[in-house]
Amino acid sequence: MVQEVTKEMSQEAEQYHTVVQQKEMIVRRMKERGCRITKQRMILLDVILGSECSCCKEIYFKASSLDPKIGTATVYRMINTLEELGAISRKNMYRICSFPDCDKIKIHRQ
Repeated sequence: MVQEVTKEMSQEAEQYHTVVQQKEMIVRRMKERGCRITKQRMILLDVILGSECSCCKEIYFKASSLDPKIGTATVYRMINTLEELGAISRKNMYRICSFPDCDKIKIHRQ
């Protein structure tokens, strides 16, 4: 029982560490491309990284509950920015790419 709890806690800590690394990598790439790192963009990034969002509306509803000033256009612009960076793929419905060379991976659309 104790081993199971310890293993579960270890997995959660590893997941948290991965999310933090992904966020840092994306923020770094955004800065390199000249994007401003705003409070709203950070909220959107947290929502996308922290949940299994399947569409922009879902992202919008979760983010706007944290900051009512976030509009749908802001969500779509952020999604487009993340896709341009190679951090997400619309084909995979906003799964964050966790590889160091994500922007070099070519995504073939069907």
